Amino acid sequence: MTDRPSHSTATAVLLAGAAALGGFLFGYDSSVINGTVDALKEQFDLSGFVVGFVVSAALLGCAVGAWFAGPVSDRIGRVRVMLAAALLFVVSSLGSALAFNPVDLTFWRLAGGVAIGAASVIAPAYIAEIAPAELRGRLGSLQQMAIVLGIFAALVVDYVIAQVSDGGATGTFPWGGSAWRWMFASATVPAVVWGFIATSIPESPRYLVKKHDLPGARKVLARVLGHGDVDAKIGEISRSIAADRPVRLHDLRGSRLGLLPIVWIGILLSVFQQFVGINVIFYYSSSLWQAVGFSEDNAMLTSVINSMVNVVFTLVAIALIDRVGRRPLLLVGAAGMAISLGTLTVCFATAPVVDGDPQLGGAAGPIALVAANAFVASFAATWGPVVWVMLGEMFTNFIRASALAVAAAAQWLANWVITTTFPGISGFSLGLAYGIYTLFSVLALLFVIRAVPETKGRELEDMDGLTAPKAPARPKPIG
Repeated sequence: MTDRPSHSTATAVLLAGAAALGGFLFGYDSSVINGTVDALKEQFDLSGFVVGFVVSAALLGCAVGAWFAGPVSDRIGRVRVMLAAALLFVVSSLGSALAFNPVDLTFWRLAGGVAIGAASVIAPAYIAEIAPAELRGRLGSLQQMAIVLGIFAALVVDYVIAQVSDGGATGTFPWGGSAWRWMFASATVPAVVWGFIATSIPESPRYLVKKHDLPGARKVLARVLGHGDVDAKIGEISRSIAADRPVRLHDLRGSRLGLLPIVWIGILLSVFQQFVGINVIFYYSSSLWQAVGFSEDNAMLTSVINSMVNVVFTLVAIALIDRVGRRPLLLVGAAGMAISLGTLTVCFATAPVVDGDPQLGGAAGPIALVAANAFVASFAATWGPVVWVMLGEMFTNFIRASALAVAAAAQWLANWVITTTFPGISGFSLGLAYGIYTLFSVLALLFVIRAVPETKGRELEDMDGLTAPKAPARPKPIG
């Protein structure tokens, strides 16, 4: 009996890791298109605007999947939503691989986006509901770690497929077919693995209690908590469920531009996280580096290196966030992004233009590479994970569901705007594109200085003080 705590901890870690594979698929499916961009341009003779729309189409699906995943999981369960998302990942990956024009490719990317959005919500929700309180923060960080590992894996697979193909991404894969089609098809492998693993993990105890399956909930909680606190935990879950009610945007109304100040802070954190242009690196970097004179091999290898930096500095963020605090990390990150993006702006704006594209010759090439990796490092160690952590803790219990839905929608929309507009803006001037991202980094720094509170160590109900409405009091019984 003495090994029960360690055994239950190991079980919780394994279950959280299984759910976090959804985050891996999130990162993988959203970034696998990176290596295909130039091949798609050539295959379908696409303009910059159309390329941007095809690449960003998944993000519109993400908003739909994220919005509906919660309510659907309350009806059919967390695990069934994971299985449905895994199946949709498989179908969308195969559909993208077999696409015969940009219209059906856009449709399959939209379908994949729905799966990404669902995974982005359901995996962290399951982890939070399955994890013991003392492990919740660390286990919750597995989701962010899984996302960046998924991005890294997708870029490595793209690079390997291009290397073994005759002619790179536009060439022929050894097993037949275009290399870019195999890049899309590769996403079926982690999707099948996640679906298979999802069939073997138990349902969330919170869902089981909501469906009045108390014996099932006790069995699951016993596996992750041991037996001592199971009944108390079930009582806590029951009280929480009794207080639940549907998301109501009316809860967020305030005197400033129609919303509570704390909600605006959440929205602007989400928007600035995307408007600094981070996803340009993960969606377009291979095409970007080729445009400034790199070979396809070197461009893809550079993208892999960018992703490795992303993984390493995400680990740095996980190590520092509870020690240093949220606000200092955001300040340092915004400053680092402004400096590195400003350097990229100068490199691209002053490079000689050959055939319509800037060519990074001499010292400009290495300087731009260092600046790009410094930008990724600054983001990964700060704004990447910190914004998600703050969105999860900066709202009171009463408005959290509504405020998170609005902030997440703002984040997907901002991501879509940046991803859609980059090909057009960069086609006119790469210096202008990165100058815009530099400006938003500076604005993000000023925004944190002026408006963002520190949330480290604060109780949830103290986060927004008088800016959030109180939960309505229960009427006293008459007599």
